[in-house]
Amino acid sequence: MPIHHAVLSLLSRGPSHGYELKGAFETAVGPQWGPLNIGHLYQILDRLSRDGMVSSQRHAQAVKPDRVVYEITETGRAELRRWLGEASPRSGGFRDDFFLKVTAAARSGDADTVRTVLTHQRTYLMRELRNLDGLRRKAADPVVALLLSAATRHVEADLSFVDDADRALLRTPGALPAAPAVPAARGELSAGA
Repeated sequence: MPIHHAVLSLLSRGPSHGYELKGAFETAVGPQWGPLNIGHLYQILDRLSRDGMVSSQRHAQAVKPDRVVYEITETGRAELRRWLGEASPRSGGFRDDFFLKVTAAARSGDADTVRTVLTHQRTYLMRELRNLDGLRRKAADPVVALLLSAATRHVEADLSFVDDADRALLRTPGALPAAPAVPAARGELSAGA
């Protein structure tokens, strides 16, 4: 999720300062996203300001440093409308660490290695589903519940891929390539070599 668009969305409701935006973001997306790093948020606000999408004003405070209040500009509103009006492609394409592990395990030609990789991933994903289910039951905000539902569906799709890999690689005769021959270590070569 492009966080800068989420920040523009929050500012479209009215001016705000950094810590208010941090709290609003965390409340809006719920526990699935995790805490937003305040330093990262200020980097985003600086960039949005440089790009003319937000403006800022300093407000003096008696005891604390000046508070900087940010407000969305018309350019920022136009960017937010543009972003909301287009489809969202997968953020990482189809590059996936787990797929690379499955590929490596399959290329080893060792069914036990494939089984271990698939079992560990299945166990991890089942734990994720239980965690998401618990979070979804506690979610009072319907938008947060929707986010948790989407996360659950992604995990379920990942579990389906584990099942597909199990069927394709372990239950289909001849699916795994022959295990590569292990080269002899130096000094173990036969005398005739």
